Order: sequence, then C-alpha cells, then structure tokens
Amino acid sequence: MYSNRKSFIIKLLVVACIIYLCIHVLTNNAAPVIRELQESGRNLAALDSSVNLEQTALAQEGDAKEVLPVVESTKPVVKPSSEVVTTELPKKQPTVLERVKELTQCLDKPMVPKTQQRGDYWVLYNYITAEKRFRCQESITYTTHADYSFMDNLVPLLERWRGPISIAMHAPGTDFANTLESIAYLRDCTGSLVKEYVTFHVYFSTKHVPKEVPKHNSIFTEPYNCSVTPPFLNVSAENMYKAQKKLLYPVNVGRNVAREMAQTHYILPSDIELYPSPNLIEMFLEMIAENKGPLLSKNPKVFPLHIFEVSANQPVPDNKTVLKEMLANSTALPFHKKLCPGCHSVPKAKEWQMANETKGVHIFHIGKRNGRFIHWEPIFIGTHSDPLYDERLSWEGKSDKMTQGYALCVMDYDFLILDNAFLVHKPGIKVYKKDPKRSMLAAKTNQLIRKIIFPELKVLYGIKKGCAV
Repeated sequence: MYSNRKSFIIKLLVVACIIYLCIHVLTNNAAPVIRELQESGRNLAALDSSVNLEQTALAQEGDAKEVLPVVESTKPVVKPSSEVVTTELPKKQPTVLERVKELTQCLDKPMVPKTQQRGDYWVLYNYITAEKRFRCQESITYTTHADYSFMDNLVPLLERWRGPISIAMHAPGTDFANTLESIAYLRDCTGSLVKEYVTFHVYFSTKHVPKEVPKHNSIFTEPYNCSVTPPFLNVSAENMYKAQKKLLYPVNVGRNVAREMAQTHYILPSDIELYPSPNLIEMFLEMIAENKGPLLSKNPKVFPLHIFEVSANQPVPDNKTVLKEMLANSTALPFHKKLCPGCHSVPKAKEWQMANETKGVHIFHIGKRNGRFIHWEPIFIGTHSDPLYDERLSWEGKSDKMTQGYALCVMDYDFLILDNAFLVHKPGIKVYKKDPKRSMLAAKTNQLIRKIIFPELKVLYGIKKGCAV
C-alpha cells in the first residue's frame, strides 16, 4: 500500500514536470527548463532511493511515451556575410607634418649636452639648450655660427624665422666669458624668443682654452641684470681675444657643429646676418607634403634661396612684392653685387625678379652648379645627408664653401630654386675694400685647396665634366 502510493506520487510529479517543460518549449525557453528538469530528476532520484529498480524502469518507460511538440524557430534569417552591404567611412587625410614624416622617413634626435674634442678644438655641444623641442618633421632648423660681436643679429633673425636655431659660438680665451654674458642678456632681457628657440654650442682651440668653463647645468642660475649693457653692444673687434691673439675664424667648424646638432630633418645652413622671408618654414613644409613636380626626381636635391642687400636706412622687406619695389628704386640689390657678383649669381635671377609674388612657395627653376655658375656658392635648405664643409678653411681665407660645392656638383644635385622665398642681409650694402692681409690668406687657401684638398675630393667623390672647386 505504501509502495503503491509512493509510486503514484512519483508518476504525478513526472507528469507535472513534462507539462511544465512543454509550456516553456512553446516560448523558446526549452534549454533552461531542460536544465531545471535534469536538476529536478536528480532530486527526485535522491528522494526515491528506496524504490526498487522495477518501479524506476516503469517511470522511465512512462517518460519515453511522452512526445515533445516541435516548435519552429521564430528568429530572423540572417543573410550570408557576402550579401551584407557595409558603408566604409572615409579615410582620414594625413596632416602636412604627417606627410612630411612619411616622405622623409626621418628620425628624431635627442638634445644631449656633451663635451668632445673635434680636431684642434674643444666643443661644448648643446651647452645652452632651447626650451622648445622639435620632432624631425616639425620644422626647419636655421643653423649658423658667430662670435659674440655678431649677436645683435639674433633677435631680428628670430622675429622673422620663428623656428629653431642651432648656433655655434667661437669663444677662445677671455671671449668665452663675454660670450656667456651675451647669451644671458639675450635670453633674459629681449623677450622669450631666444630662450624658446635658440640652442647654443661653444667651441675654442685646444691652445686657447678659457680659464674657467662651468658645467652646462650650473650656468644662468640667476637672472641677468638687464640694466647692464651686454658685451656685444659697441664691441670693438680689435679688443677681442681672437684679434689680440691673431686667430683666424674657423667658420666651417662652427657650420658643421651647428648642422650636426639640428633636431629637424630639414636645415638651413646660413650666416647670422642673413634674415629669411617670414613664414618660410610653414610654406616650405606644405610644398614638401604635396610632393609633386621636380620633387619626384630621384636626384639628391637642395633648395637655394635668392639673397639681397638693402641700404642701411631701409627696413628688411617682408615679402617679394615689397622686395621688387625696392629693387626697382635701387634701395635693394642682389647680394655682393658690388663685391663679388659671380659668387652669388643665381640661375634665372632676372626672371625670378620679374615674376610676381604668389601664394606659398614653389620650385621656380632647377639649376645646376656648372657652366656660368661653376663657382656658385648657394645658401640653401638641405638635409643632414648633404656634404659637410672642410674644417681646414677659414673665413679670412675665403672660398670656404667651394669644396662642398664641388661635391654637390659631382653627386649631380638638383638645385631647386624657390620662387617666393629669399634672404636679406642686415641693412647696409657692402662695397669692395682692399685688404692685403686677407688677400694673402686667400692665396694660401687657394693653394691648400688646389694641392691638398682638391686631390682628396677627386678620390672621395670622383670627377665629373663641368664641376670645379
């Protein structure tokens, strides 16, 4: 009796579970319910541990007779992926600087102070660094050289350049202290441009080491007294240590030091008295990013700038339109026209001067350093790949850029002359003056080039018809 009642209860529970399962299958919830049924079955099996195997078999036979209804899926039919229509978002166009980086594949350079010997000179690289840092594609670095007597040019140069400047200062003996004072004044008393953009390197002969050379991180700990006149104002060249010791100015050591320390891929090796036309950096990088026309040539290339002089009482022109007006009334002249016309004669110069100003900068003409321009000494925007300057040559001996010019010619460089960009010398037109001492040094330099340097260049770079030092 007890056994029959227990069997009846078990069957009743099984039927109830099956009914519950059917209801949930119809609502697409079969899977969770099946798990519940399995759990219930395990629980019932535990409760019925005393029921014999025959009763359990009968219960399973009853389960097997129940048939679950088939329910068709109500989920939407998904088309194969090949039929799915997708809308692609437009690709983001690279910025000018991203495009310059892509085209040049340049690498960023750290700005680390270091002291090293370079031939007969000690060099304090990155001795006083600019506050702003630039990635290799972000600007052009104006690289230059000077002694402290030329430092009055730095602010007017910066006002037009508005970009990084790397300058190597020749500072032997007691000129070193005056150089530091001049730098301190420019950084603290002339606005923020010098402190933001200019990195100073200092070099001097191993035979003329200053008595004291402070570490790079221990100078300028206090602001400069701006009421004190800086050494570079009203300085007399004859009173400088360099003049008293009759030292030559190692111009190419300074040029190379400043160039090698530039952070950017593009550099403008120039002289501190040459002021560039405004907005040159932005316009040049935009032209590079477009990468068309002569820029697609496989030849190595540099970008020469026309150079001009203006009268001492005239302002430096801000654009080509004003420059053309000044050329027309003779308040501006091509550089060194009265001193050495052939040295800076640029191919298609007359056509360039006649052409009207346009927006941006472009390639006006592709020149070569041969023919009439075989002794051309261009100043150009280039890169770190260009040949350096021979450090055996001095400013006093002249011809200091001729050896580099020969290398550029033999390597078949294209000189891509820019149309709306130019350089203007500090106001004041130079005229020829006899200088017997410099003429003697120039003769010695020519002999050095002809007998020693030129044979070396022919071995290193080769010979090409139409190329000369």
